[in-house]
Amino acid sequence: MRPIYGLVKDTLKIFIIFTACTLLFYFGLRAMHTEYQEYHRYDPPEGKAVKVFNYDQKELIDRLSIFFRLGE
Repeated sequence: MRPIYGLVKDTLKIFIIFTACTLLFYFGLRAMHTEYQEYHRYDPPEGKAVKVFNYDQKELIDRLSIFFRLGE
């Protein structure tokens, strides 16, 4: 009878620890989600912003050649 009681006690401890860690992880992810939900990453740039990408109108053959050469 003693080993069964010890087994049930250990199983209950593991279940409680697992549940507590799962809840901590879940609420941590929710807190991070609400924190970054308010962050506006697509606002227009401020200050001395420089346009990095300049799209030139190229022929389709030229674009295809660059694609196959560089593997973009």
